[in-house]
Amino acid sequence: MKTLLFLFAFVFLSFGAGAQKIVRVEPLSWWVGMRTPLTLMFYGEDLRDCLVEVDQRGMSVRKVRNAESPNYLFVDMDIAPDARPGEYTLLLRKGKKKFTYTYKLESRREKSAERAGFSSADMIYLLMPDRFANGDPNNDATHDTAEKPDRNDYFGRHGGDLQGMIDRLDYIASVGATAVWSTPLLLDNEPKSSYHGYACADYYRIDPRFGDNALYRTFVKECHRRGLKVIMDVVTNHCGAAHGWMRDLPYQDWVHQFDRYTSSNHLSSVNMDPNASTRDRMVHESGWFDTSMPDMNLNHPDLLQYFKQWAVWWMEYADLDGLRVDTYFYNEKEPMAEWCKAVRAEYPAVNIVGECWTSSPAQLAYWEGGAKSKNKDGFCSYLPSVMDFPLQSVLCKALTDDYTGWDSGMKLIYRSLSHDFLFDDPRGLLIMAANHDTERVADEVGKNPEKAKLVATLLATLRGVPQIFSGDELMFASKDLTQGHGGLRVDFPGGWPGDTLNLFDASQRSAVQREVFEHYSRLFNWRKTESVIHHGRTMHFAVEGNMYAYFRYDDDGAVFVCVNASNEPHALDWPRYDEVLRHYRPEGKDILSGRSILVGHPLRVAPLSSLVVKFSR
Repeated sequence: MKTLLFLFAFVFLSFGAGAQKIVRVEPLSWWVGMRTPLTLMFYGEDLRDCLVEVDQRGMSVRKVRNAESPNYLFVDMDIAPDARPGEYTLLLRKGKKKFTYTYKLESRREKSAERAGFSSADMIYLLMPDRFANGDPNNDATHDTAEKPDRNDYFGRHGGDLQGMIDRLDYIASVGATAVWSTPLLLDNEPKSSYHGYACADYYRIDPRFGDNALYRTFVKECHRRGLKVIMDVVTNHCGAAHGWMRDLPYQDWVHQFDRYTSSNHLSSVNMDPNASTRDRMVHESGWFDTSMPDMNLNHPDLLQYFKQWAVWWMEYADLDGLRVDTYFYNEKEPMAEWCKAVRAEYPAVNIVGECWTSSPAQLAYWEGGAKSKNKDGFCSYLPSVMDFPLQSVLCKALTDDYTGWDSGMKLIYRSLSHDFLFDDPRGLLIMAANHDTERVADEVGKNPEKAKLVATLLATLRGVPQIFSGDELMFASKDLTQGHGGLRVDFPGGWPGDTLNLFDASQRSAVQREVFEHYSRLFNWRKTESVIHHGRTMHFAVEGNMYAYFRYDDDGAVFVCVNASNEPHALDWPRYDEVLRHYRPEGKDILSGRSILVGHPLRVAPLSSLVVKFSR
């Protein structure tokens, strides 16, 4: 009952005849000392024209606004700089009818605004909660959620939850991760395929099949205790069709509506294409992502303020380290720029990464909103980081293509990085070979463990913020490629009571799985303390014989990386790399084998293998 009271902010109204009504107020609570303005959204029966007052010092009402629906009230609040934490009584009056609501202002954590976000010093471990580990089978089905569990259904709920994630944090840390990004944990109450969480039915409630808000805070604390940052996956572009406000919208333009169902055209290029038609831009921006995902109208000022507060609320409540924004460029771009500015105004050092799925480096760079990132059309997103899908689109392909011409083999990666001039800071790009929306690395490389290890070498040493998808470190493959997302989002063996195989236990892994895991773990645990990898410059050399060689270097040291994707050994031509190597001591250490490497001595890089050699001044 305590959880329900927290989640749903109950108040009893006396509108005559002894009637009792329930009102929801969002945000659920707030904090003293915040920069973000506070607007309370009240929901209840017949709230139109209510007067709202506060009878204590420190908190006051600036403005009360009706919505189109008589059941909503938007109340702009002022919180004094010297306001004290505690409970504040809001008095609502309508004619002779009066009722009160108790709203809580809390103290902020010390230096909350100064928190640092995730960065190029981190490795992000992405997981899908429903498919990772089931730590509490008792919450697999709840009385107030529509879809029930069925592990045999590729698109059904399988029962993974927050407790399972907490129980496996030591495993995640052992891979070398320093941050965890889980796909959305908020309530998704669609009758089918609710496991993925991208159709939100309640922006302030963890899905009870995952746990509750308090357990999410515990998860974050346990992550921090292990040196793991937490990135929350948020969706502003759309809600779920099961969201309560879809039965009673505050305003008719709260979501985009059409005479008949209109899907987005998914033409992200219209955002910056000077030749694009106005209609195509409108359909991309306002069309629904899916029939179960109504498109939100961020041009509505109350909705934009709602989402600003919501993001800040979760950052403060759960003590988050960053945000990942789903379907970023489907949002109205100017309001989303304001959203990014608002979050960063509250937390100047926190990071936000946007999903901008395009294979075009130029189009991706349009969305990177660093200090120098004002575009030709004058637009700046103020989005600190974007996901490097151009690199992702070629990273595995480079290892499986026949090496024939310019657009083949490792030249694909060389060419991808040659576009780094487009970005304000390419070291801030989130790089990955796979995620929950793409094919598995093992599938992409033909289940070849040597190629899978080359993927890990590239992710650990290229510029950017590396992210791996749960299970790639153990050669997980899609269960059924014909089943799309449902088939590739496989359960982690050992995450469920009764599983016959437990891959969280090293002793139960195959020889290949142990080999690939050890490669990931050695590289990413080494990477944790390598500033030259986090912040150093990059110099790469033209691909020869399908071997890609590059340096990450700074004033103190250099890391020399050779990735030989060919089926033949490759003899190193040391003089070719002299322009970098001459600035460092001639003896280096191969991180993968532990052996010493002496510049100038004959060295052959074996087929389908890599070198990662650290040199010092």
